[in-house]
Amino acid sequence: MKLLTILFAMTLLFAVLLVAADPEGYAQYSSADLKARVDAAKPDDHQVRMNRVGSWGNHSLLAIRRDADGEAEVHETQVDVIFVKAGEGTLVLGGTVVEPRTTGAGEIRGKSIKGGVNKKIVAGDVIHVPAKIPHQMLVPKSLTFEVVKVETK
Repeated sequence: MKLLTILFAMTLLFAVLLVAADPEGYAQYSSADLKARVDAAKPDDHQVRMNRVGSWGNHSLLAIRRDADGEAEVHETQVDVIFVKAGEGTLVLGGTVVEPRTTGAGEIRGKSIKGGVNKKIVAGDVIHVPAKIPHQMLVPKSLTFEVVKVETK
């Protein structure tokens, strides 16, 4: 009887542990954690601090701070969903990339955008940039944001 009681108790404990565990692929990040990741990142040649927070199947999360204008970008097979956290700037959309160059598979960068539309962006904005659309961030001071990059192919 004592053995049965111990086995029953162990079964209950195991069941509780299974329920209490996070599902596979689950992730949660506090604002403080994301800010610390960006602050710890070294700025690149374009004054961008970036931390690849995580990657799951067809999507990934980046935490970024820009302290200067970005290059023009086109992602052939990736959608950008941008969550502006602090600062403000201008997002240039559409048009044609000036002096385009391929920087990786399906990735084009350039000096600027000609003929695009300017959109003011501020903290709290959520932006969806479809694949194949040229875009560029113009940042007069500083802009902190998170990007969910979704692979569409």
